[in-house]
Amino acid sequence: MRRSLLFLGLAALVPASSFGQSAGEVERCFQNPAACSTGGGSAAPAPGPGTGGGAPVAATRPAAPDYTTVLQSPEAERKRIQESLRTLDKYSGPIDGDLQSDASVKAIGDWQKGRGTPAVGKLTPAEAQQLNAEASRAPIRRIEPSTQATAPPPATNADALKALRDRLAERRKAAEPKAEAAAQALIRDLKAYVASDGKGIAGDQFATFAKWYADNKAAGRSVGEIAPAIDDYGDAKSGAAATAEVRFETKQGAETYRQCLVFAWIEGAPRKNAEAFSCNDVAAVEKWKADQALRSAWR
Repeated sequence: MRRSLLFLGLAALVPASSFGQSAGEVERCFQNPAACSTGGGSAAPAPGPGTGGGAPVAATRPAAPDYTTVLQSPEAERKRIQESLRTLDKYSGPIDGDLQSDASVKAIGDWQKGRGTPAVGKLTPAEAQQLNAEASRAPIRRIEPSTQATAPPPATNADALKALRDRLAERRKAAEPKAEAAAQALIRDLKAYVASDGKGIAGDQFATFAKWYADNKAAGRSVGEIAPAIDDYGDAKSGAAATAEVRFETKQGAETYRQCLVFAWIEGAPRKNAEAFSCNDVAAVEKWKADQALRSAWR
């Protein structure tokens, strides 16, 4: 009886919040106060879902997309992505592995836009795998013969040589009338010089020819037929330039000799820079052409 009265007295001292506890918990708190909270009651249970108690739990944020892995992937993988974009008609730039170039970023964005995802212009590893898989399933495009441009056959050395000869023939054909007129004018002057027995402009302009004629005359040889063959013709730094190989037939008694001179000059009245060379002196003739900066239309 005394124990019951004592229990009831202590119960009156327990805070009102403890009345939610069972009688056994109150008795244990009486026998071992250290097991109870400072306020005399047991520790409040953790609030359960929907109770509204306790601090709010922070919402879990989704992880940011991983674009770095693809951008820093090996060059071969980055090139494959560009090749896949090209297969899908999204990319026409170089296959250089640069996924951050303007062309690559646009192509990736166009592919993403076509899939209904944000066109960010960068790929996650999963997107890269999906892109390559889509490209591998793309059908091979065949160009219809009617729309395919006919590619010219590869040029050979023989073709190149023929083309060069054709171009030279066209240039020579265009220059031939002027070159022929220049050569015939020279022949008239040479014949006039011979006919006048060493007098005339041919000897004045071509000192080597004048000496050649004098040497033949001293040897008792007469000059017969004179036949020209145009050696070269074209534009030089001071006008149209011509070189002509002239063959002379000389006679001495019953003997006939054939001799040859090359005449070179710049067209004009009178001729300029006029010189004559032995037909064997090819180096001298070519030097004259080089000095005149002759641009040949003949060879």
